[in-house]
Amino acid sequence: MNQRMDRVQLPNLNLPPIEPKLQEMDGKLGIFDSLRKKYLILTPEEWVRQHWINFLINQLGYSKGLIALEKGLVYNKLQKRTDLVVWDKDGDPFLLVECKAPKVKLTQKTMEQACLYHQKIKAKFLIISNGLNHICLEWDVISKKFHQLKSIPEPPK
Repeated sequence: MNQRMDRVQLPNLNLPPIEPKLQEMDGKLGIFDSLRKKYLILTPEEWVRQHWINFLINQLGYSKGLIALEKGLVYNKLQKRTDLVVWDKDGDPFLLVECKAPKVKLTQKTMEQACLYHQKIKAKFLIISNGLNHICLEWDVISKKFHQLKSIPEPPK
C-alpha cells in the first residue's frame, strides 16, 4: 500500500466493521468486492454497500449465491440499478437494500426512490441505509403498505 493510501480515513459506520482490501486504481482508491471478485472505485456509497454485504453474509448468515449487486431495471424508460437484492431459494426477491452515502440523509425523497425500485423488484423486505441510519420495512401484500421493522430479517429459508 502506498503512502497516500495509508493516510485515507474511511468513515466508521453503524454496521460491523470490515477489513477491506484496498488498492490504487488509476489514481483513485479501489475496494475489493468479494461477490464480484474485482476491485471497484471506492465511493462513499460503495463503502456502505460493502459493509452491508459483509453484515448479511458474515453476521446474519445470508448465502453469497443468493445476493445480486447492481441489478438493472427500467423505470419510466430510464435505466436504473438497485444496490443489492437477496433472492430466496425459489428465485423470488426476498430483500432489497438501497445504499446511500453516509452524508446523504434518509429523507422522504430517498424513501420514495427506494419504494419506486421496490415496485419493480417486489421484494418482501426493503432496507434503506446510509451506513449510519437504517430503515427496515416489510411489504404487506394485502394492505399494499410497508410496516417498519425493528430488526433485519433472518435469511430466507
